[in-house]
Amino acid sequence: MSVFSQRAYPNEVTTSLEGHGIDPLFARLYAARGIQEYSDLSLEAKHLLPPSSLKECETAARLLADAISSKRSMVIVADYDCDGATACAVGLRGLRMLGASDQQLGYLVPNRFTMGYGLTPEVVDMALELNPRPSLIITVDNGIASHQGIDYAKTHGIDVLVTDHHLPGEELPNALTIVNPNQPGCPFSSKALAGVGVMFYILIALRALLRERGVFTVETQPKLEQLFSLVALGTVADVAQLDRNNRILVSQGLRKIRQGLAPAGLLALFEVAGRDPRAASPFDLGFAIGPRLNAAGRLADMSLGIQLLLCDDEVRARSLAQELDRINRERRVIESGMQDSALASLANLSVNEQPALCLWHPDWHQGVVGIVASRLKERFNRPTIVFAPADDDSGARLLRGSGRSIQGFHLRDALDLVSKKYPGLILKFGGHAMAAGLTIRQSDFDDFENYFREISTSLLDDEILQRRCIHDGSLSPDQFTVEIADRLVQEIWGQGFPQPLFYGEFQVLQQSLMKDKHLRLSLRPIMQDESDTPVVSAVWFNRTQTLPQLAFLAFRLVSDRFREEARIQLIIEAIDDPLH
Repeated sequence: MSVFSQRAYPNEVTTSLEGHGIDPLFARLYAARGIQEYSDLSLEAKHLLPPSSLKECETAARLLADAISSKRSMVIVADYDCDGATACAVGLRGLRMLGASDQQLGYLVPNRFTMGYGLTPEVVDMALELNPRPSLIITVDNGIASHQGIDYAKTHGIDVLVTDHHLPGEELPNALTIVNPNQPGCPFSSKALAGVGVMFYILIALRALLRERGVFTVETQPKLEQLFSLVALGTVADVAQLDRNNRILVSQGLRKIRQGLAPAGLLALFEVAGRDPRAASPFDLGFAIGPRLNAAGRLADMSLGIQLLLCDDEVRARSLAQELDRINRERRVIESGMQDSALASLANLSVNEQPALCLWHPDWHQGVVGIVASRLKERFNRPTIVFAPADDDSGARLLRGSGRSIQGFHLRDALDLVSKKYPGLILKFGGHAMAAGLTIRQSDFDDFENYFREISTSLLDDEILQRRCIHDGSLSPDQFTVEIADRLVQEIWGQGFPQPLFYGEFQVLQQSLMKDKHLRLSLRPIMQDESDTPVVSAVWFNRTQTLPQLAFLAFRLVSDRFREEARIQLIIEAIDDPLH
């Protein structure tokens, strides 16, 4: 059961926004999400934070400019998720646009099942086998914790440029240059910049430096803005906080996609996902495009996803996109089986009495543990870590886990406390507040479960564990329109700038099951002026329990098109009724 409350907003801000011609509903929504003044609503690229404020960004630009001119061989080492893949593609495309030759550039993606995360000595050994052998490694979306790999690279005469956004440990690695908004002393105010955003910023700084050196003029410089679509995808798929800077990046990227100015591979993903790029939204990137790209890293090799993002041939792009779509369907089957197995293991456990959940099974797939952890976290509102077997080359029986957290519980900090209080229990870990990964010995699972719950109990209280449904109030009769629904869909909502959720009382006129698992509804809003209340269709996905005749519901307003006719539809998210 959830506690329902309306998202607060300052009246003076809504009044000010309305004075600038903003629709009252949207003025309220913006004010509730931290917009302070009208100028904050402009998402033009010129309002991006300057690269000069990103620590060592200009140093990295000089390093890359010199590498291009001296024809140094470079290899990008990417992470195996969507952020890492897009960062790699942005880096390769951008460096080529700025003068690097194909012979100078290469990329590697660690195998998540055998090598783990980041720039390890094993990945450096892979780089040493390349022809030509690189003299510069560029990490994207990783590297801030790769102490051993960076030291190993140095012993072989390879410089390392770290570009990352993850939280650093107590000591920074001994890289030649580190660009990370979360490193100590970095004044860059957007700490939420994703890995792909960091790489894009370095390219912007590099372009400016090459202008200074006379390589380009403002008229002849490459249009790095062509890369906005990939930056938007990586930012949304990595669930980065959408502060104003990230909202600008996402807005500019969606604009390019809607104009058809995205790489062929990205447009091919829209095609296999059945989405119209001309109406691209953050929802498309986060729930249709991102998962298909991520599937390669979860079950196969993210090199396939990077190939797609680098592809400019429509026929080849379509073939690669279809393969990713097939892998994603396979991922869904595996995920469904793991989730059913996990729920069965929790059937005899009083979950509400547990501060956190830890699970593992010998048959689970380590590429999907993060998704299952996310599903269980959403279902039970508990920090959740799911493990799968991950034996290493020495034959040691290991478990690799992925965790997801709830608001108010910093998962990485909790793991850090466990590792300090019980040294040697966690072999390695990393992540941030809402998500983290770790490796333990299989024989230590019971101890880890007990100790993690012990730490969780000390950090959690009833208020944090209480599921909350924060909504944006009610809609008036004249706001149940296709125009408002379409505008809502096209706005830049996401993590930290949440998609609007409305609330109201409804009369349930009809209800039936759709495909035996979704509740289809016909509703009439209960309002003071009954004469103007519309009858609206609604869907509650993955719910089979029927509703009472009158119900207070939290819902999203969307538009539905059937045979070219547009109509509004409500997506029901929750019911405010202790009996249901």
